[in-house]
Amino acid sequence: MPRYSLGILQVNHDRSYEVGDRFPDDSHRFRDLLDRLEMRFDYRVYMTIGGELPESPQAHDGFLITGSPLSVLDDSLSWRDDLFAFIRACDAAKTPLIGACFGHQAVALALGGRVAKRTGGYNVGVETTRFHADKPFMKGAKPALSLYMFHEDEVVALPEDVEVIGTSDGCAIASFTKDEHILAVQAHPEFHDTFMRAVLNFSRSAMSSDCYAAALASLAQPTDGSVFAEWMASFLTGQNEGGQSDDNR
Repeated sequence: MPRYSLGILQVNHDRSYEVGDRFPDDSHRFRDLLDRLEMRFDYRVYMTIGGELPESPQAHDGFLITGSPLSVLDDSLSWRDDLFAFIRACDAAKTPLIGACFGHQAVALALGGRVAKRTGGYNVGVETTRFHADKPFMKGAKPALSLYMFHEDEVVALPEDVEVIGTSDGCAIASFTKDEHILAVQAHPEFHDTFMRAVLNFSRSAMSSDCYAAALASLAQPTDGSVFAEWMASFLTGQNEGGQSDDNR
């Protein structure tokens, strides 16, 4: 059986010594997450942050848009509008598309939703996303997943044909779907504990001391990134059977 061809659109390139030089980039984190599954993928990474995009929605079986510390609201990003156009093309073609963090917000904005700065500042740490919709790709039917959050922007409105499927205490629209071809999540299922601690420490000066302390304390909780990885694989392929695993890092 041919492997699933996944195009990863990378919208971040961290050049910092503390984070960028110490850890693999965003696309590699997603590849590491998905490579733990029984299902195998063929990957092609597009440096969308540098203006690189797939030729068409038919270039791969499906696509994934990574997270980024950049703001999706920044209209000075030279590649942003082209990314939005590609998202709309995938939507029109009903090509499977997953967005995480920045990708989650980009999909919402491209399809006519609204994104805004959070009134409470950063939402950071391990947070439970409660999934109140029963979707076929949700292997194991776990109603809530503990996942890493790190965002200052948030989706505040969605088009009428998009369904909110997950909420958290710090994010009302934490996950959404459109029909059977779009899945988006504000959280970072691809993060792991060591990386999250490094990013948190690197960004400490940008948040209040209370926010930092609460985020740091939350990292004692186990996370469910590998469960969401199973969901991603099931969503991309349309497979609806299988079990779940735990990600207690």
